[in-house]
Amino acid sequence: MFKKNLITTTLRNAALIGLVGSIAYPVLAQENSVDEESVEKIKVTGSRIKRAELSTPAPIVSVSAEEIKRFGTPDLGSILAELPAIAAGSTLIGNNNSNANAGLSSPDLRSLGENRTLTLVNGKRHVAGSPFSNAVDTGSIPAAMIERIEVITGGASAIYGSDAVSGVINVILRDDYEGLEFRFDGTTDLEGVGNRTNNFSALYGHTTEDGRGNITFFAEKNNINQVMQPDLQQAAAWGTIVNPLDTGENDGIADRLRVPFVGSEMINQYGVINPFGGGPRITFMPDGTPMDQVSRLENNSFAFGNFDQRYDSVFFGEDYVNYIPDQETVTLASTFRYDITDNVRFYGDVKHVDKKIEQQFQPSFRFGGVFVDVEDNAFLDESTRSRLLDGGQSVVEMSRFFTDIGNRTASNDRELFRFIGGFEGYFSLSDTEFDYDVYYTRGEVSNVRRTLNDLIPSNFLAALDSVIDPETGQAACRSQVPALQGDDYEDPALVNPENCAPFNPFGFGQASAAAADFIAGDVQREDEITQEMIGGTLAFDSAEWFELPGGPLGIALGYEYREEEVETTTDELTQQGVFTNAATPNSFGGYDVSEFFVELRLPLLSDVMLAKELSLDAAYRTADYSHAGSADAWQVGFMWAPIEDVRIRGTVGEAVRAPNVDEAFSPQSPGFANINDPCDADNINDDPDRAANCLALGIPAGFEANDNVSIETVSGGNPDLFSESSESKTVGVVWTPEFLENFSVTLDFYDIEIEDAITEVGAQDILDNCVDATGGPDAGFCSQIDRDENNDVAVVRSGFINASALKTSGVEFQIRYTTELGDLGLPGELRLNLQGNKVNELEEYAFQDRPDEINVEVGEVGDPEYQLRTIVDYRLDEWNFNYTSRFIDRSALFDVSPGADSPEDVSPAFVGSIWTHDFSIEYTYNENVDVYVGLRNAFNKVPPGYTFNPLYDLLGRRLNAGITVRFE
Repeated sequence: MFKKNLITTTLRNAALIGLVGSIAYPVLAQENSVDEESVEKIKVTGSRIKRAELSTPAPIVSVSAEEIKRFGTPDLGSILAELPAIAAGSTLIGNNNSNANAGLSSPDLRSLGENRTLTLVNGKRHVAGSPFSNAVDTGSIPAAMIERIEVITGGASAIYGSDAVSGVINVILRDDYEGLEFRFDGTTDLEGVGNRTNNFSALYGHTTEDGRGNITFFAEKNNINQVMQPDLQQAAAWGTIVNPLDTGENDGIADRLRVPFVGSEMINQYGVINPFGGGPRITFMPDGTPMDQVSRLENNSFAFGNFDQRYDSVFFGEDYVNYIPDQETVTLASTFRYDITDNVRFYGDVKHVDKKIEQQFQPSFRFGGVFVDVEDNAFLDESTRSRLLDGGQSVVEMSRFFTDIGNRTASNDRELFRFIGGFEGYFSLSDTEFDYDVYYTRGEVSNVRRTLNDLIPSNFLAALDSVIDPETGQAACRSQVPALQGDDYEDPALVNPENCAPFNPFGFGQASAAAADFIAGDVQREDEITQEMIGGTLAFDSAEWFELPGGPLGIALGYEYREEEVETTTDELTQQGVFTNAATPNSFGGYDVSEFFVELRLPLLSDVMLAKELSLDAAYRTADYSHAGSADAWQVGFMWAPIEDVRIRGTVGEAVRAPNVDEAFSPQSPGFANINDPCDADNINDDPDRAANCLALGIPAGFEANDNVSIETVSGGNPDLFSESSESKTVGVVWTPEFLENFSVTLDFYDIEIEDAITEVGAQDILDNCVDATGGPDAGFCSQIDRDENNDVAVVRSGFINASALKTSGVEFQIRYTTELGDLGLPGELRLNLQGNKVNELEEYAFQDRPDEINVEVGEVGDPEYQLRTIVDYRLDEWNFNYTSRFIDRSALFDVSPGADSPEDVSPAFVGSIWTHDFSIEYTYNENVDVYVGLRNAFNKVPPGYTFNPLYDLLGRRLNAGITVRFE
């Protein structure tokens, strides 16, 4: 059999230390002392040196398979986001407004960005889920195969390499399974939202008769049903309006009010004539019958205002927003291992994941900028024609959503393949045993992204210009009727102009199928991501040659070589720029990196006065990137137990993150952004330099910007980027009182600072920095902005640079207790776990050389100051009763940065604290069958409808249940 190595004096008393840092219940059950000759070396997250479980200086939080099952969702990213340490901005819901990242769910540790969280599977790297990020899609990791998840805070690049800036999440999978297991579970909401999930999996494992080999096969299919934002029970098209009672800044009266039914009467899916004035604002019923448009009550802005109810003829911003996309995932996987000899094992695993995602976006639209020839238009009813002509309008402007040709659905077909193979074991030289692991891994992701029903603006202009053909008496495009073109006519259509079919824009679905086909098309992009890596580690100790007072020195050495490649190709029409986006070129890029690392564990003292244990850990890694040069990372940690009941631990280190392929090599590409114009009258006083700088740019005082619609952006990669670096510190204390068995308290402080952070300078940052500079407008930033003839922002150009700085610090704590209630004369066992996080700082400096321009995030929605999580289990024979609660502190809906917004800017200004409660019951019928049923958010506590931040549970009360059946 494959021999298990035993720890010698190197890890004396390590089991005591192993009590800290985890919420995994088996750890709580350990005794306070162990026989050092029976402690097994295992791989622990945060170290390459095998040691007793959780004996590393950095705190580790663990999530068990049992806990994952209770969440009742196959979206692992959303499960992790309920841990206080992890943000939700990149989860399945957090990505609900991204075409490229539709269906992806990635953890974001400490709110420093998913690119700065390294997600491992069984301690090894995993291929990324998107060509625009190095983050792993946790949705490609089947929850039914997970044994536990370990989360470690702080830079760990010295151990694991680039990207481990804020920490590491290590997903540990089940292995060596024997038998046959079927699992089915599902969720349905109880509030009419339409949230439903279901999951079915089968696992088979077989061990050879001699025990030397094991192989498992796994298959899973899960579905997540689509939920549209208007379906949420609290949704009511909330927005803000100007408070008519406001008398000015700092008057104690809210400047703006949050109210329901904020929308725009200037655009809808039926067509709006004269949307911006200049004549009667006319819209249409679905059958094309004209009607005067309703009027708003109060103003939000030029384009938006509020109404007394939801009108079909008014566009409300949430109408087309996908809260949860429709997703179907099929996973096939296998693991295998075979002990070639007693000390050489061949191991590996392979998986294929196929995810199909459909995510809804706003349909294509024209918000003005297109015109109808009143006299000639073939579809305009005569009463409206006469009304407009009588008013002196022979040409009228129009706005319209093209819902009747279909939403711009993001259809993603994402396939992932991953293989790992390696040899691990040990060999002896003289009296020293060397543990080794040599491995190869390859990961591939292929994604076909289709944006369905995108408008071809040039073709639409040709189809909108309809006339009655004098020869046939039928509607036709002017481009197809030479007699009505005039001498200077030019056909605007760029795609198959000879196929022009006239489009009827009045009403819903009134246009012919030929016209719909002519004005719209499907955008297709194909992404290919490849990751290939070879590596090896060697670990041993110094017992044969020397020992420190606490035991022998532990040593681990290693080497890794990795290649990352990304290719994105687009269809010909997209490259030509004929759709609503600008021309998008193909993208190719990649890099390779060679890395060497060393890790040491120094047991300085053991079993002496004021040092039951004193040990140091140190690690160093040097990397050579083909695209970013060399980068070094290091880490030092300590563990000190002055007495048996108290342990003090800490780490300090420097981590790095190299630019990913997108940041370094992506071509200049178009996009859209929502902005608040800093020169708008509502924002002009947010910085003391703005007013003068806006005037210097020719923007008059009192300017009211039309900034409630998306503006165009152009951005791309930067091959001159270099690795960003971070310095992280953790220090903590653990109390495990001898007088109270299985009770522990941990308290850990963390501090992470990132310099030269790679950032894509956002449109808002460019706008703000243009006019917030002292001494006049900043020419560099202002040159990146184009404004139209009305001074409204039209285009912002941006890109990636090493310019930012980020900083976070806080305190985490955990209280755990397990007790047999028999001591109190009661049956069963009680397990308590209270986990919390207080964020002291979360700050971003868009430009690190301008420390006065600070963006404070802590306390804002999505980044609360306090989060708490409580887990209570009561076990009685075959029954387990669970109560889990989650608390999110009151959070601001405004920018809390110094000199930015204030609570007076808008009311309500906060989302109150949210406390949700979950209950579940699990019953083990016998060793082969167990069932569970749970009630999530039992009291239906949801935030108000003016926030849809993914950190919150917006779905409300829902039921989940499952059954597991095993056969020997």
